[in-house]
Amino acid sequence: MKTLLLFIAAALLVSAGRDLRAAEPDTSGASQYCVQTGGVVVERAPVYGTNGPSSTWLRLAGTREFCKYTSPKDQSRIHILLETLTTTSPTLAALAYYNKPPMLPPGPGNPASYYCTQLGGSDLFGGVNAAGGGWVGDDSPDEVLEACIFPDMSSIDSWGLTYNTAGIIRGIDLTTVLRYKPPAVTH
Repeated sequence: MKTLLLFIAAALLVSAGRDLRAAEPDTSGASQYCVQTGGVVVERAPVYGTNGPSSTWLRLAGTREFCKYTSPKDQSRIHILLETLTTTSPTLAALAYYNKPPMLPPGPGNPASYYCTQLGGSDLFGGVNAAGGGWVGDDSPDEVLEACIFPDMSSIDSWGLTYNTAGIIRGIDLTTVLRYKPPAVTH
């Protein structure tokens, strides 16, 4: 909990002195930017019940576009919401990726989902239950994506975020492509 509070305090300090009016992400050319930086745009729909047979899945309203980066070296992947990738304003997902808050001892279940909740996000569909859910897209082998969504609506894949906190880069190092660049910290 102390780490999470320090993370939030650091995010507030970074934004000190900036205009505090809500900034809309600049997503003009977001799909093109994803492709130019080596990614693939994948349209995904929220689906409940993905732990069961696909014939029982419940597709929920709406779709979102994610940028998928795949490492040519090991074929690992990371997915990030286009708006999170292309905004020049700070987001909770980008700050979590840059700052790598340490993972607290994992609880029961999926460690990536647990880490996401430690950071104040959620990748759960329908609360804690066995039905599961995720963002479904037609991009095997990642048909169902666990995306950590933060209160500011920024999103990054839960496993990519979890591996990153341990210093393991999946897909691509997002610090090289995120349009938001945090100011240098001076002591």
